[in-house]
Amino acid sequence: MGMQDRDWYRELMKERELEKTRAKFAGYTQATAPTRMNRKRGQTSLIGMIIFWTAVMGLLYWGMKHYQQVKPAQIIQAGVMSIPRSTDGHFYVKGAVNGVSTTFMVDTGASLVTVSESFARKANIHLGIPITFHTANGNVPGRLADRVPVSIGGDSQPISIGIGLNMENDEAESLLGQSFLSKFDVSMEKDKMVLRTRGNPTDFH
Repeated sequence: MGMQDRDWYRELMKERELEKTRAKFAGYTQATAPTRMNRKRGQTSLIGMIIFWTAVMGLLYWGMKHYQQVKPAQIIQAGVMSIPRSTDGHFYVKGAVNGVSTTFMVDTGASLVTVSESFARKANIHLGIPITFHTANGNVPGRLADRVPVSIGGDSQPISIGIGLNMENDEAESLLGQSFLSKFDVSMEKDKMVLRTRGNPTDFH
């Protein structure tokens, strides 16, 4: 084999090796391109699912908070107030103690209207004689303040209130007991508590 033949043979072998390399690279590119695309599609799908479920959970949370809100009491006629039962089974009504707005939990078994010390400070109620509250969790020291204005639905009564019990309830910060409720006829009608004034029928307005 002459010099020219050997050169030609070398060039032929180089060309063949180059073709093999090109073929391998082309195969690798074709194999990896769909994989990368699939990864991108998977990542996009995962992000979309996260956004979707985050939105769903947000709507559910908002719906539950809206559902659990205290339902307002209604004056159904002069001197008659209807208080709907809340989702937790209790009855709540908005009112005021010493002119400061509050939400009461109605408790027909409690002897007094009761507020916490923090609310009493906010309502500027600083006087009172020392008393002891007897609760399911034991005795709790507090005080008794006399002739404090308590009002719901436009009706205001100067009554004795207890100060010192903390409400373990997110919806109410005060307890509406018999020192106020005894002024009314209280009855249950389905899921509503109805208060009827015994005196002037225009007390609720």
